[in-house]
Amino acid sequence: MPNVVELHARAPQSTTAPRVSVVIPTYNEAKNLPHVFALIPPDVHQVIVVDGRSVDDTIEVARSLRPDVTVVLQNRIGKGNAMACGFAAVTGDVIVMLDADGSADPREIPQFVAALTAGADFAKGTRFANGGGSADITRTRAWGNRWLNRAANVLFGTRYTDLCYGYNAFWTYCLDVLELDAEGRSREQKLWGDGFEIETLINTRVAKARLRIVEVPSFEFERIHGQSNLNTWRDGLRVLRALGVERLNDKGRNAVRRPTAAAAAAEQLAVPTAVAVPRRSAPDRDGGPAEALAEVVDIRTA
Repeated sequence: MPNVVELHARAPQSTTAPRVSVVIPTYNEAKNLPHVFALIPPDVHQVIVVDGRSVDDTIEVARSLRPDVTVVLQNRIGKGNAMACGFAAVTGDVIVMLDADGSADPREIPQFVAALTAGADFAKGTRFANGGGSADITRTRAWGNRWLNRAANVLFGTRYTDLCYGYNAFWTYCLDVLELDAEGRSREQKLWGDGFEIETLINTRVAKARLRIVEVPSFEFERIHGQSNLNTWRDGLRVLRALGVERLNDKGRNAVRRPTAAAAAAEQLAVPTAVAVPRRSAPDRDGGPAEALAEVVDIRTA
């Protein structure tokens, strides 16, 4: 087991915190947004709501809750297209992917940012590491996730523990290797990467680019209102197909152009480490839970 070190020991030498842009894909999430927005840290630089043309008051609610919100309309359909459109509107230094249904805890955002400022390129949320968990995942989905993890780790030389979890954060310079397509005007057209395979595409492409990947423990709550569009078997097969496609294509093999400070911070992680960072205890969805230590583990490719 790697030694546990204090976070500040590997923090990059910078006097300013990175500007954080939070990208939230939405479709009929008006009832959930008040809860989600209330827990977003106040020092977040930008909140982007990417809407799939909701038929409820999602956009109006978002603007009433946060007048400075950036609203982007999808040009096609699917979660992947929503993320690509949102990434194109980012003005910050760090991008956080956050679901709108209340399942992901915005109070964990500082934990992800801390992993990045400690030298990681990509902070991957995981429900299956020490300090993580889920109140939502079924046994069938957990079983499928384990096998998909194993396939991904064999194909891409990673050590992921939660391939399909969508709570991730990364520096904006990583967009070059993701090669996501936000162009086009046809809403009915669905390109490769526009669906729920988006997390798999991102996770495999950062691995192919040999970025420095760190897993961050995260707790997943149940959706507050509405029903998920996720279908266990259909989307599981789509993820499996994505692993095969991404293993064979050249996407994600672009060289990463890190800013000077980020490159220097990454070099500090030449030896695999586990980093202790503060995290909120999981069971309390709404209150102010006590602080605890969780282990953030460097799982970058060799």
